[in-house]
Amino acid sequence: MTHWIEFDNAADVAAAVADTIEDSSIHAIKQRGCFRIVLAGGTTPLSSYRMLAERDLEFEKWQVYYGDERCLPLNHAERNHQLVAGTGFLDRIQQHFIIPSELGPFNGAESYRPVVDAAVPFDMVLLGMGEDGHTASLFPGLEWDQQPAELSVIAVQAAPKPPADRISLSLACLQNCRQMMVIVTGQSKHAAVQQWLQGASLPVARVAAIEQANVYIEGELMRTLHVN
Repeated sequence: MTHWIEFDNAADVAAAVADTIEDSSIHAIKQRGCFRIVLAGGTTPLSSYRMLAERDLEFEKWQVYYGDERCLPLNHAERNHQLVAGTGFLDRIQQHFIIPSELGPFNGAESYRPVVDAAVPFDMVLLGMGEDGHTASLFPGLEWDQQPAELSVIAVQAAPKPPADRISLSLACLQNCRQMMVIVTGQSKHAAVQQWLQGASLPVARVAAIEQANVYIEGELMRTLHVN
């Protein structure tokens, strides 16, 4: 069901992601008057945001959300929204909805939930993938899939990567979109991609198991898998 699209290198992946977001925004604004996008962190998505910041688009009609956030102080450099701000992209955005994770995982999730509930379905959801196959803050081995199905935003505790406390959009919420891009670059992702292709029930595989999901992956990583 998930569609895999190969590119020569990480720079080409970033450029293709930016182009796809641009096309999606133009279509959404034409059809519905606004463009609702969920951002991901990570090196390659940040490169895409830098490219978008330089383009002549109807950014006043964009609504920007986040797939997850670390429970850190508001201005902490490792907050996703602070990393995105460093690209210059947010200087173009007027409607920007950060996750209030400084409130803690439960209070922050409760506060962000009505914001997200008013926005779905999203026009575009961007996701990365960790070396363990996690996406957003949905990690293997945690009981995030035991949360009530109607919760669009969930508290995450005991994450294996610091900080342990996080907030994430739920699986069902991430899937409630018109288009999804999973961005996979770097040889450190080799084992997780191989497990995914072999049918392992990784969080990223479960989230991306929808018809509207595309995986943008660098070709060198795929060629390595083909050899094995």
